Amino acid sequence: MKRRVDVPGNSDRMRAMELIDIGCNLTHDSFDSDRSAVLDRAREAGVVQMIVTGASDEGSHAALSLARNHPQLLFATAGVHPHRASDYTAETDQRLRNLTLQQEVVAVGETGLDYFRDFSPRDVQRDVFRQQLAIGEDTGLPLFLHMRDAHEDFHAILSETRDRLTDIVVHCFTGSQQELHDYLDLDCHIGITGWICDERRGTHMKGFLQDIPADRLMIETDAPYLKPRNLKPRVKSHRNEPRWLPWILGTLAAVRGEHPEVLAKKTTANARRFFRIT
Repeated sequence: MKRRVDVPGNSDRMRAMELIDIGCNLTHDSFDSDRSAVLDRAREAGVVQMIVTGASDEGSHAALSLARNHPQLLFATAGVHPHRASDYTAETDQRLRNLTLQQEVVAVGETGLDYFRDFSPRDVQRDVFRQQLAIGEDTGLPLFLHMRDAHEDFHAILSETRDRLTDIVVHCFTGSQQELHDYLDLDCHIGITGWICDERRGTHMKGFLQDIPADRLMIETDAPYLKPRNLKPRVKSHRNEPRWLPWILGTLAAVRGEHPEVLAKKTTANARRFFRIT
């Protein structure tokens, strides 16, 4: 029988764990005034490595630059978020391909589909998604994918190309149990964020998070977004930081009935294997 555990506080045991944040937007301007302190706080909380998300041409170059300034602590992805799909050109495609040649760039993305806001037309999103999957196919790099309110099209496009791609993570998963199993059936990894720490919208997931195989599970903050709502004591700032990753881990461990230390080792090993980092 699995052991039930409580959501962690800031105990010494939690700080001693080694965690990897697989998705944080550290180039966001909300970090401009204290980015170094944010990294220091993350390390103090046991977050030993972070993957900086590239979500645009400019943002991907900024993520690479930041990773180069913090070797072995930060790594980068290179991609264009579906919100920015309308900006994607042949030049963008070539610039992303050039970025994938850099050793600090460990995945293609963030790319995918987002029909929740439709900041870019849906047909354009689908085309740009396919183009970036092609970069993953050509380079052999893992894919860091985004999906919101677009499961049918997202799953169909991914299914078309899955056998030509390497590792895939559906990051910031917030969907249904059926959607989860659709991605697991495609041999995808799953990224879990502080969404599960939000009693207003993450409760539905708690009934099936145990369905994720231990070797397909990773954790992330998506900072500065999705700050865990179960932080104690409460923090006034709305900005999320990588230092709160232990709270996501603790919530996930409690739901899955696992000890946090065991889950930490699993998710960290998964992240290092997935992104091919040491």
